Amino acid sequence: MTLAPRLALRYLFARKSHKVVNVISYISMAGVAIATMAIVVVLSVFNGFSDLARRHLAMIDPDAKVVPSAGKVMTAGDSLARVLEALPEVAAAMPVLQERALLVADDAQIPVIVKGIDPARAQLVLSMDSIIIDGIYSPCGLAADSIAGAQISVGVAVSTGIRPSAYTFADIYMPRRLGRINPANPAAAYRSMPVAVSGVFRVDQPEYDSEYILAPLGHVRALLEYDNGECTAIEVKAARGTDISTLIKAVSQCIPDGFEVLDREQQQPDTYRMIAIEKWVTFLMLIFILLIASFNIISTLSLLAIEKRQNMATLRAMGASRRTVTSVFIWLGWLITTVGAAAGTIAGLTLSLIQQHFGIIRLNADPSALTIDVYPVRVEWPDIAAVFAAVLLTGLLIAQTARLFTRK
Repeated sequence: MTLAPRLALRYLFARKSHKVVNVISYISMAGVAIATMAIVVVLSVFNGFSDLARRHLAMIDPDAKVVPSAGKVMTAGDSLARVLEALPEVAAAMPVLQERALLVADDAQIPVIVKGIDPARAQLVLSMDSIIIDGIYSPCGLAADSIAGAQISVGVAVSTGIRPSAYTFADIYMPRRLGRINPANPAAAYRSMPVAVSGVFRVDQPEYDSEYILAPLGHVRALLEYDNGECTAIEVKAARGTDISTLIKAVSQCIPDGFEVLDREQQQPDTYRMIAIEKWVTFLMLIFILLIASFNIISTLSLLAIEKRQNMATLRAMGASRRTVTSVFIWLGWLITTVGAAAGTIAGLTLSLIQQHFGIIRLNADPSALTIDVYPVRVEWPDIAAVFAAVLLTGLLIAQTARLFTRK
């Protein structure tokens, strides 16, 4: 170890002639430690809520989705789904057909997104039992006739006042896709499909909870006048023990040209991008708070420079250069930051891991109205490394102010 870091280490822990200098040094370390601990904990909480959002989306988003590279609708979707189901990495493959429509129930009218799903495969690909909060999942409805059963999102239920029952009916209207339209009869420009509302679902994600309706695929195809296995996507469920990357690779090798495979993040790019932006904007705000807290180091260095003025004169008399003397205090400022960063990182990790594994801090609300009862936390080691590096870099920049106190 060279002279500068050795002297800095001695100055950091040695007793000073004025006790207030020791107190200010410890306060500077504590400020860095508390700020670092806060950053570690907040980022871990963000990771926990990100995982919560992913779990909610996983209830209705498939492990992988095959979509056409160009255009909206693919033909022969049933045949391609059967080919994908033959793969050992695939547990189920379900064609879906999605289109915008108008829902009319009594006096209420609301624009919706209708998603046609295959009743035989829906329970295999989607977590229908987990998302239904009122009623049941029934592709044939609760009525005795052959009217299609529909599951509406909680936003649609609130907007229309619909409650699922054996006698709750609504009509779905879509513009005619084929044939000529008579301007004198605007109503003839639409096709309608009666549905029996058998269930209400909630995913706790606004993109699904506000306007979605799930209906049998065959009825939606008939409404849109499709008869050749058309679909907008094929949703794929991974077989037990198959990770998503392996599934994506296997499906990509199986599908013909003109199609692409999307994982969950690619299916909801805006949602995941917003989660990442919120996390790192918060990180930058906390780093700014850390920078303010680190200004205590400047006052500490100025007091230590006054405290050790005679020592500096002795070093200069013994032949030490001004640069060497300045390096001592730069090292001293950086050591204060390092000790504080290490203590804060350990404290933040300890708190986060305790909450992650034991869930000590709980949410104070009606448990029946919550999807979780403890604050979700997950530690990511790249986040810890990023925090530690950012704190050390901030301390190094602040330590450069020692040049102002050692000019003479």
